[in-house]
Amino acid sequence: MAKSEVIGIDLGGTAIKLGRFREDGKCLQSLTVATPQPATPTQVLHVMLDAIAQIDPDNETVAIGVGTPGPADAAGRIAKVAINLVGWQNVPLADWLEEKTGKPTTLANDANCAGMGEAWLGAGRYFQDLIMLTLGTGVGGAVILNGKLFVGHQGAGGELGLITLNPDGPACNSGNQGSLEQYTSVNAIRRRTGKEPVELGVLAEAGDEFALAFWQDYGRDLGIGLVSLIYVLTPQAIILGGGVSASFKFFLPALETEIAQRVLPTSAVGLKILPSELGNSSGMVGAARLAWEKFSSLNNRQQGIQASYNFFAE
Repeated sequence: MAKSEVIGIDLGGTAIKLGRFREDGKCLQSLTVATPQPATPTQVLHVMLDAIAQIDPDNETVAIGVGTPGPADAAGRIAKVAINLVGWQNVPLADWLEEKTGKPTTLANDANCAGMGEAWLGAGRYFQDLIMLTLGTGVGGAVILNGKLFVGHQGAGGELGLITLNPDGPACNSGNQGSLEQYTSVNAIRRRTGKEPVELGVLAEAGDEFALAFWQDYGRDLGIGLVSLIYVLTPQAIILGGGVSASFKFFLPALETEIAQRVLPTSAVGLKILPSELGNSSGMVGAARLAWEKFSSLNNRQQGIQASYNFFAE
């Protein structure tokens, strides 16, 4: 029986999620293990290898994809930085995993993986051009054009949460001021309200006026940020994930109002604003999708080389 499975891995600050996937997207097995503390590169590698052995005991998978909490290089080889992990500076994680497992491996940041997951099996599966924002502790982004993940120069493209919303706003870790992240992340919500997003969602559900007013302001801010992205990328769909998206229904009306008022109809024809369908699994699913793309690319290249060899050998 031909090998037809890959492993997708979502590396987080507290947990590492793994899944074994067929090419049609079916998850045959999943596993979650604790991220070692401190999460140094060598410690994480050790835990990953042990988890891979658990999820693939018969060594049947053909490739590995990994989502990391920070930017990877354009080639998908090096984790440049991993947020909330100790000692992660230019870590050649793909090389390390390939050396230990013998399987082609590729890396991408976790938001890009989430976007790829939604594009493959989630809310974005009917669209070729889409963007995703992950509204969590920070705000990550993914851009998919013509069905392909866009990573830009040196792999640093798609940092959608770092665009400027208010030039005089709160300082951002990026060096920017008033970035979209400073108004729409979990940390921003805590700063603005003194409450957790889940608490504000419960209050809004109960009809609390303060919570409902906050979500209206939130939707306005997010909508204004999305306007810039729509004009540049004209996506068919915008998918919103991360923990804050649980209150999607409370902030969507204000968000849509801002877009309708600020975007020319020609730049938003048929635009859909959708919540994530895969939730916390999107990163793992997207990492698996990237693994399939890596394997297919290598396979096609090998077939091309073999065909050339056969041609000259005749």
